[in-house]
Amino acid sequence: MRFTSQTTSNGVSERLFNLDDIPGVLWSPADAAGSRPLVLLGHGGGQHKQAAGLVARAHRYVTACGFAVAAIDVPGHGGRPRTEQDERFTAGIGERLAAGEPLGPHIARHNAALAARAIPEWQATLDALQKLDCVGAGGPVGFWGVSLGSAIGVPFTAAESRITAAVFGLAGHETLAEAAARITVPVEFLLQWDDEMVPRDSGLALFGAFASPEKTLHANPGRHAGVPAFELESSERFFTRHLLEGGASAEFAG
Repeated sequence: MRFTSQTTSNGVSERLFNLDDIPGVLWSPADAAGSRPLVLLGHGGGQHKQAAGLVARAHRYVTACGFAVAAIDVPGHGGRPRTEQDERFTAGIGERLAAGEPLGPHIARHNAALAARAIPEWQATLDALQKLDCVGAGGPVGFWGVSLGSAIGVPFTAAESRITAAVFGLAGHETLAEAAARITVPVEFLLQWDDEMVPRDSGLALFGAFASPEKTLHANPGRHAGVPAFELESSERFFTRHLLEGGASAEFAG
């Protein structure tokens, strides 16, 4: 992991890094010393590691909870080159819109292909982050990601025993149910009742597929991109409960 720049604003240190050819960003308290919980953020489709919503979420988790927070550009997004497969996907969106066909199945298939490429990258990133003094090895790790973030985050969490708790949502069961059935950590799941991209029944089926003894469904009215702002506060409470209070040792208390 090679850090390429560092800025500090309102008590939050933001450091850009490259891990091989994976661009990422790490946020932490400006005066961070010693180990602390880590939250990994998965961005949405067409976005990147420094999308405005992701940056705002990272700053909230750092300042309110004392967490370290990290995000990476998934393949074909942000600073990553686009492949022929990525270009075909984009063209397919336009073709389906013109024909009045649903976009959900097309997006789900592409997201599944992206996940196969992104999961090993997230694992390598987590390895590198846990070697840093301001994160440390063996501490609790959370994952937050909706839409594309869930398409990658669900199979990643199923494959990665270091994840302690996760927030998912805006995704269906068609390509994710098998992985969800292997997840037993606490889950908070966001569902938009009028989602034009993910049929309601599909989202509910994915929620049902999680094997987690503790899982909570947050269903709100509105379309795919209309998740209420107050869900940020809910995820903050969720991660505080599971990364700081629930099972976290005293050395990771801030």
